[in-house]
Order: sequence, then structure tokens, then C-alpha cells
Amino acid sequence: MSDHPPFIVLNPDGSCTRHISFPCSLPTPDPDSKTLVLSKDLAINNVNKTGVRIHIPKETLSSSGTSIKKLPLIVYYHGGGFVLLSAATTLAHEFCNLLAAHLGAVVVNVDYRLAPEHRLPAAYDDGVEALYWIKSTDDPWLTNYADYSNCYLMGTSAGANLAYHAGLRVSQQVSDLKPLKIKGLILHCLFFGGVGRTESEIRLATVATNLTLSMCDTMWDLALPVGVSRDHEYCNPMMGWSLDGMGRFKDVGWRVMVTGRYGDLLIDRQMGFAKALESKGVTCKCFYADGDHGMEYFDESKAKELFEEISSFMSSVNLNKH
Repeated sequence: MSDHPPFIVLNPDGSCTRHISFPCSLPTPDPDSKTLVLSKDLAINNVNKTGVRIHIPKETLSSSGTSIKKLPLIVYYHGGGFVLLSAATTLAHEFCNLLAAHLGAVVVNVDYRLAPEHRLPAAYDDGVEALYWIKSTDDPWLTNYADYSNCYLMGTSAGANLAYHAGLRVSQQVSDLKPLKIKGLILHCLFFGGVGRTESEIRLATVATNLTLSMCDTMWDLALPVGVSRDHEYCNPMMGWSLDGMGRFKDVGWRVMVTGRYGDLLIDRQMGFAKALESKGVTCKCFYADGDHGMEYFDESKAKELFEEISSFMSSVNLNKH
């Protein structure tokens, strides 16, 4: 097991002490607030303490009458290596506000359980449970304004890993999710790993800042089931049933978008994953650009650049309906 950086320490009882805190934002459900996007928190599972934060353009809620045009639905899973952040973390909150405003979408930001208190597959379980909650909830922000027939699973970093694995599961349950109809996956700065180092991990080891090799090692040590190697399919999608299951996305007609940054030490894994999808016959759009891992959380101009690509992807999906 790798040495843990000082910002996170594993305790003997299996919990961990996080010696780093991130600012959080309160939701803004009041239509009189100055924000262009409204948000509110709802519980999913009181036992597991999971929930969602829904983000919706304020102008949508001000619409009335029978002419309301429902918006695409993006189910979003935040980053943080499975051990940090939440739906309320300001980085994720502001990213989802921008996403909802720029794409004209309803964004459901899922607050899933974190490791090591809840190791994988707990986060995957929560990601899937959120989809079943969405399909059955009577919350008016969703039932009145979200187009359930135009749904995408999206995640950043560990959240992109979660979106992929949740997608693998529910690709076998599409009829059970009705009226929710998933059109595709949007996988932003995918967080994967493996026992061996890739060329980009070696080359960028001393220059990557947002996500270092030490941080990757730590997150996987804390997130994976106890006793498994980093070639477990939760971490390395080229192994086991993960690789075998990719073809199901083609079978159910889903398209996949993979985005990455050339300065991200995980770029080789992300590009290799996209090629593996394509080898299984999955229609895949790739967007790679300069920069570091997850920089859209910190740079609004880069986030908007990404959202333009996502908008193009979603338009292409709807132009080529299966």
C-alpha cells in the first residue's frame, strides 16, 4: 500500500481522517435569488445518507402554461477520487450551475457514499439507486421540466468512472427504468488505474498538479475492496467483465463521449478506453485538449469550452436516433 499524503489518513477502524476541507455552497431554491440557476437538495436514502442536488435554469421555472418545453436531463456524479467532495462542494455546485445554464438542462447532482468508510461498489450502488429514484419521484422540478426520454449519465474523474459502471449495470435494466431513457454517457476526465504504469503516467509524474501519481495511488488504496489489486475491473476497465460488458452500450443504442486533457497523467488510459469502446462497436465521440486533470472545475472558460462539445454531442445523438 502506498504512503498516504498528509491530507488523508486511514484510521485503524476503517474510517479516514480528511485533513483537507473544500468550501461548500448552500442550494438556492428561491426564485427571487439573483442566480441564473436554482438548486435544491432532496434525500434518496436516509439510511445511507444519500441524496441529490437538482440544478435548473431559473427561466425554466418562470415558464407557465402548456407550452413548457422540457429540458434534457443530465444525471451527474462529482469527482474526488471516491474519497473527497460532495454534491454541495462549491467546485461541483458551480460546475453544475454552469452546466445547467449553458446546456439548458436539468442537472441532478448525486451525493453518493464515499470511501473508505464505504468502499466500492457502494458508490456504484448509490449511482444506480439515484436513477431509480429519479424515475419514480414526484418532485415537480423533474416531473414538470425534465425530459425523461432524453437522459445522459455524466461524471467527472471518479464520477466518470461511476457513470460508466452505473451505465454498465443499468444497460441490462433499460425496461425497468422507464420512463427514463438514457441516450448516452458523458465521461469527463475518467479516473482509471492499473498495476502497471502507462507512458503518460511516467512522463507526467513530475509535472501533473491537479492529480498526482501519489494521489491516484492513495485514492485507489482507499476506494477498492480490501485485498484486490489495481487491476480489478472497478479500477482497470480493460479487465474482467468491464471489458466484456462494453458492447452492451451498442446493443441498447447508447453513445459515449470521452473527454480528457493532454497534461493529465491518465490521458493514456482515457484514450485507450475510448479505443476499446470503439472496438466493441460503440459510437464514441472524443474531445481532447491541452490542460490538466479536471481543470474545468477551476477554470470557467475551459468549462464552457467543454460544454460546447457536450452540446454538440447531445445534438448529434438526437439527430441520429436509434
